[in-house]
Amino acid sequence: MASSEVDQKFLGRLAKAVEPNNALLASMLFKILGLSINVAGQLVKARKQRRLDTTRMTQSLELYFHILWLSREGLVMLEQYVLPMVGDYVELKVLAYKLRASFYHIFVLFHNNPPVSPMGIMTPEPLRVDKGKGVDRGEPPYMPPEYLRSSIQPTHPYEQGAPAPPPGFEGQVQMPNITPEAAANFLLPSVDYLPTAHQYFREAIALADSLLWGSHSLRLSLKTEYAAFLYDCVHDREGSRRLAKQTIAEVYEATEGLDDDMYDDACELVTVLGKMMKRGLGAGSSRSGGKPSPSVTQAAAVSQSGESSATVVPSVPPVGMENPI
Repeated sequence: MASSEVDQKFLGRLAKAVEPNNALLASMLFKILGLSINVAGQLVKARKQRRLDTTRMTQSLELYFHILWLSREGLVMLEQYVLPMVGDYVELKVLAYKLRASFYHIFVLFHNNPPVSPMGIMTPEPLRVDKGKGVDRGEPPYMPPEYLRSSIQPTHPYEQGAPAPPPGFEGQVQMPNITPEAAANFLLPSVDYLPTAHQYFREAIALADSLLWGSHSLRLSLKTEYAAFLYDCVHDREGSRRLAKQTIAEVYEATEGLDDDMYDDACELVTVLGKMMKRGLGAGSSRSGGKPSPSVTQAAAVSQSGESSATVVPSVPPVGMENPI
């Protein structure tokens, strides 16, 4: 997302490069870099929870609001101060388009209406069935009235709670019932961000394909997040796996040289894409209907012939992918 390490590296590097000629652009890039580092920790916490518990105001709901606020502020800085000034750059232009899609990706995950991810606050809580004893609707257990009374009696009228309304207005004063969704709508409108995010990803992908080579780490970062977006938000699992496979093939076909830092990033992203190729597939299954790979078949044959079952036959890589990146 907007908090990936590859994006943060390019933000700092490009901000330093443009600082002598465009101080305003450099300052905004540094601000977005600091914001992305901040939101990275929040996203890690949210992913560990997998679903935000809106009943815990001081933890899950506060984390949800913080993520939305940071993403909204980052998008405002990006659209107002960065995108209008990146026309003469290559990597910075691709990065800006990628960051815009990433911020909308966060909106889709956490605040889309209708919800498409279990991480959002608007996802309805499933009802729990209590083994044939009826549906558990979360009602509090019954407590006798004597347990609800406080042992400390108030000594001052204001200690009894809020002051009473004036005479004649008893039935007209009502406290507002603010739901978590309404509070979040104050930060960000509750709309369907999925089509906009998908369109921005397509624009960033087209720009990266035309300006960057296949093994460029920024291009790989964009393709990796787009594959995750297709899987988690669009729910196009086959398209996500196909994109990951195609991106890995483009890396092996690239002939441009890489420095050490970009090489390390490319290796890490190719590893992630390799896992995404198999995401959602059962153990030992494949696109061909669950048939085991040739290496597994050969190993099983060796085991049945009486030889040691610990013998492992190395898998044969596809054509054109014999050499690791």
